[in-house]
Amino acid sequence: MFEPMVTADWTVEDHLRDKPANAVALYERFVELVAACGPFTYAVAKTTITVKGTRRGFAGARPTEKGHLVGYLDLQRVVSDPRIRNAAPYTKRLFVHHFRVSDLAELDDVFAGWLAEAYQVGAGAHLDPKV
Repeated sequence: MFEPMVTADWTVEDHLRDKPANAVALYERFVELVAACGPFTYAVAKTTITVKGTRRGFAGARPTEKGHLVGYLDLQRVVSDPRIRNAAPYTKRLFVHHFRVSDLAELDDVFAGWLAEAYQVGAGAHLDPKV
């Protein structure tokens, strides 16, 4: 008899469980920066915690066992910075930026500005033909 595979839904708490305190603090600061941009929702999967705007997901992150925070930001331009591990075209108007941070100081005003830009993507800014 065939038994379908049952998978539990992942939660934010699942991602935080048993992670180093530094990684959890980085994630909490990331969420504070996102919340400063405006209202958002979560879409949690086994691979990452995505934050969504009114139109789409715009960023995501997850704490690691090694004490880092890794994630991505969807921006309408390419950013070059040591925190950005790589940036690649996602669509004609969007570039996905994969980041890794290890210290709270790296989640500074510059990073907050990138999140604000990404938040606008979550609201559909990339759909404006004038951009």
